[in-house]
Amino acid sequence: MDPHRSPAPARRRRGAALGAVLLTLALAGCGLRLETPPPAEPVPDALEIVRRTAVSDALYVAEQAESAVVTLDGRRARLAAELERVADDSREQAAELGGEYASGLEVQAPVSGSPEPSAAPVEPGDVVTALVEASGRSRVAAGTTADGPLARLLASVGAAQAVSAARVGDLTDAGAPDPVDPSVPAPDASAEPTEPASADATDAAGALPSATTDEEEAAADEDADDVVSSTAPDSDEPAVLPRGLTAEDLRVLVGSEDSVGYALRVRAALRDGAARERLAARADEHSGRARSWALLAGTADTAQDPRQVAYAVPRGTKDKALVRDVEGDLGTTYASLVATTAAGTRGVLVDLLVESALVQDAWGADPVPFPGLPEQAGD
Repeated sequence: MDPHRSPAPARRRRGAALGAVLLTLALAGCGLRLETPPPAEPVPDALEIVRRTAVSDALYVAEQAESAVVTLDGRRARLAAELERVADDSREQAAELGGEYASGLEVQAPVSGSPEPSAAPVEPGDVVTALVEASGRSRVAAGTTADGPLARLLASVGAAQAVSAARVGDLTDAGAPDPVDPSVPAPDASAEPTEPASADATDAAGALPSATTDEEEAAADEDADDVVSSTAPDSDEPAVLPRGLTAEDLRVLVGSEDSVGYALRVRAALRDGAARERLAARADEHSGRARSWALLAGTADTAQDPRQVAYAVPRGTKDKALVRDVEGDLGTTYASLVATTAAGTRGVLVDLLVESALVQDAWGADPVPFPGLPEQAGD
């Protein structure tokens, strides 16, 4: 036997010891990996919270409407059909907003601010409440979110929800919610005057004589609190001039509102009784807003005032179709401006879009999921 060679039992003992050490180290390594925290749910930023809340609201409205149809149990076919439309439109809105977020990591808790489903039978009046609350949140978010395209979509969804609340409310004991009453901001006497649009762009357009009294014009010129933001729907706070409106934007607003007022006034002159009064009242509303926007633009009663003495009026259309068409065009304009103006100052534009959608509905327009968004028509 070689005296320098270790006996086999000794070699086996050293091999077993080495194997045990290696196994211990391997198990320790496995233990370290097992103790590593699992992937965490990403923390949503402000825009994602706004989006998720709007999606949650839309889906909640859909669920409420579908449950209310079940509660009706085949009764009141007109109301049931309206609730089914609300459910379909709400699910379409949720999809357009991006749908529910799913990371695949864990089940999410309900988004804060959105109501949780209830096991109690859902009545049609509950759907009206859900629509009013969802519309309010959508409109506030549209006025405050920093993302312009998302704000435009939220404003449209809020308008559609307001229309649905009115339509379902009219068919129930709940009644339609109070209408939206937008207020175009008054000029701030302490602020620097707005630069008017260039003269060469508007010299060809004559200015209409003032449609307001001296007292109304004086009231419009009174100082307003320029720092107050009217972002809450139907707020009693003074409206703020949306930041980001260009001279061209203001020119379009003035001309659009004034041309609508003229068209409705011409049509009112051809009618009598209640139809005449209804058209004339709406014409006055638009003409007054045209003057307010002109005052804000600094072009009122100047050579740059885009208001004209007369405009072309569509012929061959009935009163209701005329109102729907001109109000629809205005709604599209206001929706576009929501996307290009500053957060915290665009509340009046959101409200004007909502009011336009409500007026179109009152004059017989078919409800749509996205008022003011022509690219969504026919989808």
